[in-house]
Amino acid sequence: MQSIFPLSDRVSAFIRLGNRLSELEGDEKQALFQQAQNQNAWFTPQSLEQALKGIQVLLDAGALEKWVSNYSFSETDQPQQIGLMLAGNIPAVGFHDILAVLIAGHSACIKLSSQDSALPLWLLTQLKRIEPRFSDRIFIEELLKNKQAYIATGSDNSARYFNYYFGKYPHLIRSNRTSVAILQGDESTADLQALGHDIFDYFGLGCRNVSKVFVKNQEQLTQLLDALQSFEWVANHHKYFNNYEYNKSIYLVNGTPHLDNGFLLLKESADLVSPIGVLFYEIYEDDFELESKLLTLASQIQCVVGSSSLGILGIIPFGQTQCPAPWDYADGVDTLQFLSELGV
Repeated sequence: MQSIFPLSDRVSAFIRLGNRLSELEGDEKQALFQQAQNQNAWFTPQSLEQALKGIQVLLDAGALEKWVSNYSFSETDQPQQIGLMLAGNIPAVGFHDILAVLIAGHSACIKLSSQDSALPLWLLTQLKRIEPRFSDRIFIEELLKNKQAYIATGSDNSARYFNYYFGKYPHLIRSNRTSVAILQGDESTADLQALGHDIFDYFGLGCRNVSKVFVKNQEQLTQLLDALQSFEWVANHHKYFNNYEYNKSIYLVNGTPHLDNGFLLLKESADLVSPIGVLFYEIYEDDFELESKLLTLASQIQCVVGSSSLGILGIIPFGQTQCPAPWDYADGVDTLQFLSELGV
């Protein structure tokens, strides 16, 4: 039987982990980044740096304390075991789930992605050094059997698998989502350049990345491509550029109309999820009709990006999709509420 591990101590440990990240530098950082990049070629130093900064946002003392103040946790010396199936599309993408489980007072039984284990393992090692009591609440496992609840993230296909195996337990199961942006035509160059981060950060591999824009006319597309020139660096990454060239060749062979700035293809499509190196667009005329369409597609959309003047609830300003706060939950489902109610 474990001893009581108070919430205040758990929060304090994560705040100190955030401080540890702010001090990471030199050879230690380089070695960690090299290890992560050897495991996944998409994990460039720039992407890893951004991931660490995003985690520091989550671990800000004020944000953490504000976050947990909205919940009531049942403190116990027998924490529930929560199985976590983590994705590996961007660096340490499952950290928020780990944070939520441990903050809620449960034990995290973690199945890491083979594409993303170096950074999460380093973070967990640091956390256990900072607060040794977490050693009794963090477990890395290959087979997640007989847990009290499960949180799993993956593709649409893997979500069906997760539902089959975990459906009889309390669970949160997430499948494919993507993000969209709305352009009204009066955006500044700075707005469009900020949107570039929503499109290109992590090479567009995250569910919070914009894969489609809604525009009022095609003239906006030329303005967008001009504003995005500063992101030409993505073409220097061989995997990104191979995807861009592949999709370009398909469009050329098939005679598919598209726009091209040398590293990004714009193609008109009713679909939401575009291939790497491609940004889909759709022309809209009526704001009300567009909002109705977005409501219909809500189960497939993670973030809607645009101006607050649109009046859409929860709309995210340009350039901010990759800066979620602790209370910005994946799929809009309150993970901490789910965890706080287990065993009640």
